Amino acid sequence: MNETPTNLARPAVSGTFDLVDHDGCEVTDRTYRGKYVLVFFGFTHCKMVCPRALNRLSGVLDRLGALAQRIQPLYITVDPERDTPAAMKRFLSSDYPRFTGLTGSAEQIETAKNSFRVFSTVVGDPEDPDGYQMPHSAFTYVLDPDGAYMAHFTDAVDEDELVTRLTAILR
Repeated sequence: MNETPTNLARPAVSGTFDLVDHDGCEVTDRTYRGKYVLVFFGFTHCKMVCPRALNRLSGVLDRLGALAQRIQPLYITVDPERDTPAAMKRFLSSDYPRFTGLTGSAEQIETAKNSFRVFSTVVGDPEDPDGYQMPHSAFTYVLDPDGAYMAHFTDAVDEDELVTRLTAILR
């Protein structure tokens, strides 16, 4: 008799990456050791989900006060074709200056997405730079100062709850 296991083990979030930051420097997950790392995946052409998430996370960091100095917030693109280091820097510098944008080759981004178990896909015409979107998972991940996965939060977790939960993690 063939039985399907009802409790399949899901692969853990490894939180590893080898990318390029918005200043053009090569970075890995090891670059940020010694700090808690807050990671959100998105793309610069996003019209609603990413700006809303980045605004919420920026508000959380503001409300954490001095505790936020222990956090390195990262914004990893799911759209490496359009999101060059310069595009990431332009996008983040005015409205989300606490975040460091990370990009890389399509292969590097796929590896990073897989390590965080992030889904994304192209919808629309990829030949038209403004004619496609990139629906994607909308989770915020927290890595500890040793780079180990600690937690993730869905996009539905509000700012107050994030402040409470991050404060508990950081104390």
